[in-house]
Amino acid sequence: MLVHKVLVVGAGIGGLGAAALLGQRGVQVDVIEARPDSAVLGVGINQPANSLRALARIGVLDECLRAGYSHSGNTFFDWHGNLIVDCPSRLGDDIVPANSALSRAELKRILLGAAESAQAKIRYGVTVETLADDGEQVLVRTSDGASELYDLVIGFDGAKSAMREMVVGPDHDPVFTGYGVWRKTVRRDPSVTNTLLFQGDRSKAGVIPLSQESMYLFLVTPEPGNPRHDRADFATLLRARLAGYQGIIGALRDGLDGPEGIVYSPLNEVLLPAPWHRGRLVVLGDAAHMAAPHLTQGAGMALEDAAVLAEELERGTDLDPAMAAFMNRRYERVKLVHDASHAILVGEMAIDAAAIPTASEHMRETLPAQTAAVEDALNRPF
Repeated sequence: MLVHKVLVVGAGIGGLGAAALLGQRGVQVDVIEARPDSAVLGVGINQPANSLRALARIGVLDECLRAGYSHSGNTFFDWHGNLIVDCPSRLGDDIVPANSALSRAELKRILLGAAESAQAKIRYGVTVETLADDGEQVLVRTSDGASELYDLVIGFDGAKSAMREMVVGPDHDPVFTGYGVWRKTVRRDPSVTNTLLFQGDRSKAGVIPLSQESMYLFLVTPEPGNPRHDRADFATLLRARLAGYQGIIGALRDGLDGPEGIVYSPLNEVLLPAPWHRGRLVVLGDAAHMAAPHLTQGAGMALEDAAVLAEELERGTDLDPAMAAFMNRRYERVKLVHDASHAILVGEMAIDAAAIPTASEHMRETLPAQTAAVEDALNRPF
């Protein structure tokens, strides 16, 4: 390995994946996390086949599959429940299914176990205060008073990354898209055996199975001005935004009886120009690239980052060429996800109620081929 002692900033999906993969290769890994504990924000998360392959490299694929619900792709409807088109996924192979969704809490638990089994040391409520890279090592001072030398510092600290500015400078903050997503875990309807998507009036709803017992409801809507909604109003606001939906989505709307379990997130995007590293500092995952969730690839791209970085650090002969090889493998793939996700978001949000019949016909004619093209690219080795 080109590195022997590494600091990972951020104990999310990508950070824990990197800690496990590096620790399994004999690297001494410290992880610091700004949050006070390992509690998870969010609801459920779909893992497409490429993400499952990264989880297999960590050694947790079987555990993730047991905890989740495997399914074959997406079926599109209009907001009144009329079928538009079924798009079985081209992802997957004999080893991994096309998709497997599970709760974020379960995925976090599994990855945390893998990182700890690889001897990674995790400290919560801790942030970076200063970094000094002398070309050979990085001296890191942290908010808990520690001062340590590391061969590499990896920022997996999310959309609000403090590491990002330290590595690439200012002016790269995530940009609000104008839209937000509402999510809530609910009891799975027996009819929901894959992802069901419903095109509405400048909105899109859907349900994704998470287990035999549960699924999650989501709704993407315009949120002009990037408002900060009061959590106490979440149920009222979500019901209002689901007005006009019929069928299973309408039934779920009518069953909302309070704000408990509802999560709202503004949809932000960032794609750093290459390279994502400076010297012995690198930012990855949402800190470097954050896309709309329309391809459910956020966690997958972060886990791929972790797997490719570990591989290049293992096979390389010097750090700079290894990081160049990493960027050569990652940038265009991540940009494909970013650009395709953005195009889907903008296209769907432009469809109003009057345009749904025409848009449905267009989706019927074009979606299968468009989906196949993106999935064929993502099904190739990363």
